[in-house]
Amino acid sequence: METPDVGIPPRLARRMSMPEQYEYLRTTFGRRRALVTAGAVAGGLLTGCAGDGTGTTKASPSASATPGSALSPFGRHLAFGADPRTQMRISWQVPAAVRAPYVRIGLRPDDLGRKIAAEVRALHTPGVSGVRLALDQFYVHAALDRLTPGTTYYYGVGHDGHDPAAPAHRSAIAHFRTAPATPPSAPSSFTFTAFGDQGVGDTAASSDHLMLKQKPAFHLHAGDLCYADGTGHGKKTDGYDPGFWDLFLKQNEQVARTVPWMVTTGNHDMEAWYSPEGYGGQLARWSLPDSGFDARSTPGAYTFTYGNVGVVALDANDVSYEITANLGHSGGRQTAWLERTLKKLRAADGIDFVVVFFHHCAYSTSAHASDGGVRREWLPLFDDHRVDLVINGHNHVYERTDALRGGAVGRAVPIGGTADPVRDGIVYVTAGGGGRDLYGFRPGSKETYEGHERAHKPVDSFVWATKSGQVKNETVDWSRVRYRGFSLLRVEAESGAHPRLNVSALAHDGTRVDHFEVKRGA
Repeated sequence: METPDVGIPPRLARRMSMPEQYEYLRTTFGRRRALVTAGAVAGGLLTGCAGDGTGTTKASPSASATPGSALSPFGRHLAFGADPRTQMRISWQVPAAVRAPYVRIGLRPDDLGRKIAAEVRALHTPGVSGVRLALDQFYVHAALDRLTPGTTYYYGVGHDGHDPAAPAHRSAIAHFRTAPATPPSAPSSFTFTAFGDQGVGDTAASSDHLMLKQKPAFHLHAGDLCYADGTGHGKKTDGYDPGFWDLFLKQNEQVARTVPWMVTTGNHDMEAWYSPEGYGGQLARWSLPDSGFDARSTPGAYTFTYGNVGVVALDANDVSYEITANLGHSGGRQTAWLERTLKKLRAADGIDFVVVFFHHCAYSTSAHASDGGVRREWLPLFDDHRVDLVINGHNHVYERTDALRGGAVGRAVPIGGTADPVRDGIVYVTAGGGGRDLYGFRPGSKETYEGHERAHKPVDSFVWATKSGQVKNETVDWSRVRYRGFSLLRVEAESGAHPRLNVSALAHDGTRVDHFEVKRGA
């Protein structure tokens, strides 16, 4: 791991983990309380970030005593604003609180003349005796608006004492591209990628390498991001190491500094130390589009449109019957918002396809199987509004259904086949092979994937059937493709007279393990 220049003697820094480097800075230069924006304090966005660990929020505007020149930014990650044509959010991390953070942007890497102020959101994790040290983490966010559609911008991030335009820092200049004007003036195509359940490590980093080769316009992360909470029950008794977030953001910077990462929340992303629903950490680390119904308690629910594809992110913790820590936390507001959003997208000009992604599986035969809460609350809406593709994580495998409507197979979709969402139903994809330890399939349910197809037959599985956690066995005929290996989903969206989604699943060595197309009016 490359050690950032944070004012620690290099020989010592090479032997220290990122959390240990934080602790060194705190004890050497003096501990600072969490710095949050006035808006976050007033809105209660970072409840529980205070230094006393009592669940209250306190703010201190003081920056670190460490010189700004000794505090190097790291962990840059992009996300779209509500309109990807004109808005981008740039986020990063610093080892201690800094003064006057900002972004420089321009149309050439040697001309970053526009300077945009950023905000610091700081997060305090209380220590637990004999388990972990207290940790202060500092995340910085800049909102870029009024950008030009279809344009490449170059940028650098900095603060007082660290100018990204200085010759010493120019190697860190990155770039991004805004979404094209909608609708495009001529037939066109773009690619996006997706997976869930990534974590930190060599395999997780390999997912990033494979992703970069696809040259995606954006990436969808279906939750269970870094596994700082290794238990995933959404409780304070969960095992938790916030330092994993530092490693995760540094690991993914190679991709996320140029490719917008649009993330949602999995069960391992409920971190109960920061706020009642566990999303205080999410709000500190990410700047995502505002859903408009309750960004504070459900930051993983939002929508955006890129080209001819409308994308909807959902927080499945709100409806899950399997892991119930946040069951019903939105009071039904998320599902009502989903219905309004799907209706609006279907009525919009220029949108050919609607893609929905979230964590818990509607249909899977792997370890966690299928979630009855997801099926009950959302699948009728997906059917009513003819959603084109649903992407999940949670189960650490690749699995794909036939086209389904009302829980039944509307049309078989073999490898290389075509699904028409209007005529046939919706294809559901589990893309949980992003890097975390893999799962298997139930006894008698063998892998079947491109180049290794088996005769199709029913598979025994189960569904989480009630809010009290009861399961119901089921024998299903919808499981078409099953692959137990690390993988990512690649989707090419084509516009024009015959729009289509070309969907492929790629193993880590680049081998294709599945492909099919979604084509309305096929």
